[in-house]
Amino acid sequence: MLQLQRIREDKDALIKALQKRNLDAAPLLESVLQLDEQRRSTQTELDNTLAESNKLSKEIGMLFKAGKAAEANSIKEKTAGLKETSKTLNDTLSQLTNQLQELLYQIPNIPHPTVPSGNTDADNEEIFKEGSIPALIDNALPHWELAKKYDIIDFELGVKISGAGFPVYKGKGARLQRALIAYFLDKNTQAGYTELQVPHLVNAASGYGTGQLPDKEGQMYHVTEDDLYLIPTAEVPVTNIFRDRILNSTDFPITYTAYTPCFRREAGSYGAHVRGLNRLHQFDKVEIVRVEHPSKSYEALDGMVAHIKEILNELKLPYRILRLCGGDLGFTAAITYDFEVFSTAQDRWLEISSVSNFETYQANRLKLRFKDDAGKSQLAHTLNGSSLALPRVLAAILENYQGENGIEIPEVLIPYTGFDSIN
Repeated sequence: MLQLQRIREDKDALIKALQKRNLDAAPLLESVLQLDEQRRSTQTELDNTLAESNKLSKEIGMLFKAGKAAEANSIKEKTAGLKETSKTLNDTLSQLTNQLQELLYQIPNIPHPTVPSGNTDADNEEIFKEGSIPALIDNALPHWELAKKYDIIDFELGVKISGAGFPVYKGKGARLQRALIAYFLDKNTQAGYTELQVPHLVNAASGYGTGQLPDKEGQMYHVTEDDLYLIPTAEVPVTNIFRDRILNSTDFPITYTAYTPCFRREAGSYGAHVRGLNRLHQFDKVEIVRVEHPSKSYEALDGMVAHIKEILNELKLPYRILRLCGGDLGFTAAITYDFEVFSTAQDRWLEISSVSNFETYQANRLKLRFKDDAGKSQLAHTLNGSSLALPRVLAAILENYQGENGIEIPEVLIPYTGFDSIN
């Protein structure tokens, strides 16, 4: 969430910056400023009314002590009117504050200067590519056919139990899934991230804190009776650990990793691009989250990108990194790098990780601050990344490692699976 002071001081610059998101923010920011002016004016009027009421209350007490009851009672009638005025002003202030907050929630983060302009994912900028695309056998199959052939993932059984987008992993498929989770967590903890186990349901305050609400409310599964939401990513519970916290500058960097299932109600479509593991309503993901000093957050972002590159190099999967354009940038992110692996059997790139710096946007919602060396309170920077999301990584392994006699297991995973092939 943008800070009001920044909007007051840099409105024109913010309008220009948000054009990179193809958003005309001028009407929205002007409404924010008008509401803010009303709120501040109402607050001043309320403060003055309360001060006057307190002053008269002291006078009443002194008059009663002096035996001037009639004069005291006369002033009491005036204080009754002031109390009614105070109540009305307080109600108005509350309404204006809520309206202002709702408007602020509608403003996305300001893109970093390096974010390219563009409207769709076709305008994203490729900044790195690694690995050779393997030559597959003549009768190579997409992963959903391989899953059926080797009986390792049952999509139809998932439909029977829950619906489309809820696969059942079986035998070596389940063990490979578990191996990937363990491998990702080990890589992250070896890099200095502290492992957490966190709740898979969060309250609305947590959703608002990281920006899933109200922006993605329709994409989240909502347990209405308890007003809880199934998490779309571990980023939500992990980052909310720091909601309403004041840290010290010596606390940085703060680095966490967590494995969770993730739940998303994303509207599906038809075609090969969403078949099998390409798009699910429930999937597993290992996340990394950082809370950083503002002066160090972009150095930390580069470190996160390098860390995920190392994982993909060890898995020996061909991949590329994209810097997302303004039109494809997530609502809360200042900058995002997407990692995509190449699925040779599908002849297409599959997104498997997003690494983002939110700068102060989430921290302002979370009220996450730190005391600098001078004792001044500042907003921290938050970052997160997928390290990694499993479904498309698994799909790429199945497709790229298939051969005449089955599917080989990447060498780095064999100590975790206990087997070197699926056949």
